[in-house]
Amino acid sequence: MNRPDLLARLAHSQAERAEAGLLRRLRSVEQVQGPHIVVGGRRLLSFASNDYLGLAQHPRLVEALCTAAQRWGVGATAAHLLGGHRAEHEELEVALAAWTGRERALLFSSGYAANLGVLGALLRDGDLCVQDKLNHASLIDASRLSGATLKRYVHNDVDSAQRQLQTLPEQAALLASDGVFSMDGDIAPLRELATLCRAHGALLQIDDAHGLGVLGPEGAGSVAEAGLDQTDVPVLMATLGKALGVAGAFVAGSASLIDGLVQFARAHIYTTAMPPALAAATRVALDIARFEPWRRERLQALIRHLRHGAECRGLQLLPSRTAIQPLLVGDSTAALRLAQALEAQGYYVPAIRPPTVAAGKARLRIALSALHTEAMVEGLLDSLAAVRA
Repeated sequence: MNRPDLLARLAHSQAERAEAGLLRRLRSVEQVQGPHIVVGGRRLLSFASNDYLGLAQHPRLVEALCTAAQRWGVGATAAHLLGGHRAEHEELEVALAAWTGRERALLFSSGYAANLGVLGALLRDGDLCVQDKLNHASLIDASRLSGATLKRYVHNDVDSAQRQLQTLPEQAALLASDGVFSMDGDIAPLRELATLCRAHGALLQIDDAHGLGVLGPEGAGSVAEAGLDQTDVPVLMATLGKALGVAGAFVAGSASLIDGLVQFARAHIYTTAMPPALAAATRVALDIARFEPWRRERLQALIRHLRHGAECRGLQLLPSRTAIQPLLVGDSTAALRLAQALEAQGYYVPAIRPPTVAAGKARLRIALSALHTEAMVEGLLDSLAAVRA
């Protein structure tokens, strides 16, 4: 029997990616100082972080984590159902549900795991899963693993989504979309999607990883900003490692949804619970994000400053009113050269290339944080204008 060599095949795929100039590489960050990072001994001003509110190094979070670690230790030691569920987890779930206006919430170790758990629990072979073409990879992978028929619609095109829902009108259906799209920074037409799902009897799930904390009343996210409630969006997922600056994720919705996920979401059942100390730190981050609106106001001011400055310099950013401000370059090699030129001037803005984005859509993904200043943004804009000239 002459089976293919899996390791050789993997190496061949890597060589092909390297030849195409698309090879990814890990770079170790040696130190973090506010919005600055140290990489390879060089201090760089980072515009690549998802720490939108500047909470990852907040002293109150650090204190809460250390205090809880003294009580609970470092790890949860078991899955939630086997003794890993502690008081810190319970309190955080209650707070997350209240913040997002849902009956209940359930913690997961990551956003990827949350989406795998939800779609795996809800969908079966023969069901229909309709998704935006620019959805996060975890939603796409979760649908494929569920056994459902996956149909993808043109980005943010509600008519296209309707056509896909109509392909299997008799099947149970779920429509999933990012709230804020991670590589474009634009926001889904949430009200229209909710109306569409009601009309077609489909369940709506929104992944609000990049909206929670920065959009909506009290930072409750893009769904709250759109004025939608639990009835409109029955399944809400969001991560804790972006605007909240910590790690993990949660799903929020009705009590019956959460009870069902506890029984059938394998990514929850068979995973060690997040460290209790991390849950304690997240609880503090939630309060800061919710009740210190100046952080969101500061972020919005920086977004306006960046977009105005880019327009004045002839730099065309993709349409976005969120902290994600992409500068489309197109060619992958050109995007990589631009990122390297910026790094030479002290700015860390990595190039985003295929397969993360479509071929011909390479870009610099500029991510703003409340830790940035107008002077920092001006410096980045000046450097961008210089290296693009």
